[in-house]
Amino acid sequence: MAPAAAPAAPAVGPGTAGPPAGRRLGPVALVVAGGLSVQFGSAVAVLLMPRVGALGVVTLRLVLAAAVLLVVCRPKVRGYGRADWGTIVAFGTAMAGMNILFYQAADRIPLGAAVTLEVLGPLILSVVASRRLMNLLWAGLALGGVVLLGGGGFDRLDPLGAAFALAAGAMWAAYIVFSARTGRRFPQADGLALAMAFGAVLSLPLGIAEAGDKLLVPSTIGLGLAVALMSSVLPYTLELLALRRLPAPTFAILMSLEPAIAAAAGFLILSQALSATDALAIALVIGASMGAVRTQARAARRAE
Repeated sequence: MAPAAAPAAPAVGPGTAGPPAGRRLGPVALVVAGGLSVQFGSAVAVLLMPRVGALGVVTLRLVLAAAVLLVVCRPKVRGYGRADWGTIVAFGTAMAGMNILFYQAADRIPLGAAVTLEVLGPLILSVVASRRLMNLLWAGLALGGVVLLGGGGFDRLDPLGAAFALAAGAMWAAYIVFSARTGRRFPQADGLALAMAFGAVLSLPLGIAEAGDKLLVPSTIGLGLAVALMSSVLPYTLELLALRRLPAPTFAILMSLEPAIAAAAGFLILSQALSATDALAIALVIGASMGAVRTQARAARRAE
C-alpha cells in the first residue's frame, strides 16, 4: 500500500541555498489561518441550523462554495486521466462525508466536544503515516491534550452524536490524504473546485429532502454564502496550498489546533471561561504542534 504522507520537503530551486525560515513556516500559517476561518464559519452555521437543519447547512455550504470556486478558478475538464478523476471523486466524497457527519454531530453534542472527537482522525493518521519516531511522540502529546480538552465527559455525550463525530474524523483523515493528492495532480485550486462540485452534488438531495424550499430564502442564502466562504472556500484553499509544501503527518498534527482554536473563539466571542484543565490541554496541543513543525524544519534542513 502506498504511504499516505505527502513529499517530506519543500522544493528547492537550482542554485539556491534552500528555502528561508519564512518559507518553511508559510504552510503552518496557512493551516492556522484556515482553522481560524473554519471556527468563525462554524459560529455562523450554528445560527443557520434552526432554519434549514444540519443537512441543509451542508448543502448550502458545499453548493455555494462550489459555485464560487468554479467561477473563480474556471477549471479545465479535459486532459486528465482516469486516476485524476478518481482522485477528484474520492476527495469530493471525503469532503461531503466529513461535512455531513460533522454537522450531524454538532446538532446532537456541544461543538467543542464534536471538534475534539473529530480531530482524533487526523491524529491517528499522523501516527499511521509518520516514519519518524519524534512525529509519533508529538502525536501522542497532542492526543493527550485532545483527551484532556474533552474533560473526561465523553461518556455523558449523546452516543449517536459522538459516533457521528468520530466518523467525521475518519473522513477528515481521508480528506487530508486526497487533498494532498489533488494538489499534486491539478494546478492551482482547480482540483478543489471540481471536488467541491462533486461533493455538492452528493449533498444536494439530502439538503432538499430536509429543508426543501427553505434553502431558497434570500437571508438564508446570505448566511449560507458566509458559511461557504469561511468554512469551505478559504480554509480548503489554504489547506490545499499548505499540503503542497507540508507532509501529511505534520499537517495532521497541526489539525489538533482546531479544538484549541474553538476554545479560544468561545472565550473571546462567547465569553466562555476557560478552566485550568482547558488551558493545560490547549498548551499540550499547541506544544505538540510546535514540536512537529520544528522536527519537520530540521528534517528539511538535513535534506538540503
